[in-house]
Formats: sequence, C-alpha cells, structure tokens
Amino acid sequence: MPTVESHAPGTPSWLDLTTTDMDGAKAFYGGLFGWDFFTEPDPEAGGYTMAMLNGKAAAAMMPQPQEQIDMGIPACWNLYATVGDIDAAVGAAAAAGGGVMMAPMDVFTAGRMAVITDPAGAVLCLWQPGEAIGSEVVNEAGAFTWAELQTSDQAAAADFYGAVLGMTAEVMDMGPMGTMTGLKVAGKDVASAMDIQGDGVPPHWGAYFGVADTDAAVARVAELGGSVLVAPMDIPPGRMAVLADNVGAVFSIIALAG
Repeated sequence: MPTVESHAPGTPSWLDLTTTDMDGAKAFYGGLFGWDFFTEPDPEAGGYTMAMLNGKAAAAMMPQPQEQIDMGIPACWNLYATVGDIDAAVGAAAAAGGGVMMAPMDVFTAGRMAVITDPAGAVLCLWQPGEAIGSEVVNEAGAFTWAELQTSDQAAAADFYGAVLGMTAEVMDMGPMGTMTGLKVAGKDVASAMDIQGDGVPPHWGAYFGVADTDAAVARVAELGGSVLVAPMDIPPGRMAVLADNVGAVFSIIALAG
C-alpha cells in the first residue's frame, strides 16, 4: 500500500467531507471503500471523524455547519493542498487576485488551515502540517488518487496556482475534448485543470478515489443509495466514473491502468 510520511509543499494532500448525514456517510463510504472511522472525542472538534484505511488516515468527514445549510451550500468534498508557510500562501493568493474565505487558523496541534478562492471562484483549502500531514495513504483502492480543477480559464488558473503553490503547468492536447493543463510540483504530476464540464457548473476542485474495479464500484454505489453522474469510461490514466453519495456530495473514482 502506497503510504506516505509527508507531502511536498504545493501538493494536494487531504480531503474532508461536510455532510448532513454522518451516519449515512459512514455506511456509504465504509461500504464502498472499506473505511473504518474514528471520531475526535474533544467537543471542540465538532464531530470531526477520521476515515481510516487499514489503520492509515485516508480522509475525514464532519457534520455540515447549520449556517452552510441555511445558505443552500450542498454537502461536498473539500480539497486541501499542503503549504510550507500558510500566511505567505494566503498573502500570495490575495496578491494574485484570489479571495480569502477563512484566514489562517490553528487546528489544535494538527496544523494550520485556511480557505482561499482562485480568481474564477474555485475553493481550495490550504494546510500547513503540524502533527497531521494529511492523507497517510494515496494511490490505492479506497485512497485519494487525483485532484482535478474544472475552470473557465485554464491559463489563468495555472498562473494563480503557480504563484500560490509553486505549481508549473503543461498544456496537453486532448483531441475532441480540447486541452487539459497538467499541474506539477517539483516536476511531479499532482493535479490537472480542464474546462468546466456541464452547463451551469461553477469552477471547482474535484477529487478522485482509487478503486480496484470501476464497474463493480459503480454497482455498489447504487446498492448503497448513491447515484451515477458520469458512467464508467476509459481515459488514459484508467477507467473512471463520477458519482454522488447518499446526500448528493460529488466525487470521482478511478481504477488506475498499470
């Protein structure tokens, strides 16, 4: 199992789910990915629950705050990127035309977090690790595997994340699909940016989890009360699908090729 002990600054490194149905989410994702769960006992943690894959932290989930529900914000997966200096990264985001939704704050002794938006409005959380590095297992069935930005301007997004996270960009011709921008950290592929798929969809970051068999996982999602938004299809990295969980939070899965 590909376990990690650290994430290079600039790398997408953690995911957590805000949901209106914690018990349902545990049943759904536990049934799909084989996760076990541990809820932080400190009341100040607000029910933050770690999703464990074979004893390693794979992701997390938490009850959606009532103010978000009142604003009509749907249940969703939140993507985090590791930074070395979160105050500097937030300053760089503001200077590059982004917004700051949440200023840097301490999360107990786990680390420091902030929430920013890029110039197109896509939301990204930043994480400066303390005791918690983020995902302790990646690129495995049931683990975080890939981050994908859907945006209205790939070039502008590449410039922004270059300034904030030190990412470099490589534009690739995808034929009938147009272009895709590969995002790299220290020469390593860590994410991609593509044009928005679907009418009325806002710019956003999305996440892929690994599975052993995409078609079998899609069938299991239906049994668990989820839905299929994009049916299984083959792409160069593997076979993928886009899904929604029991309350509609969107995520993707992929069975990696090779």
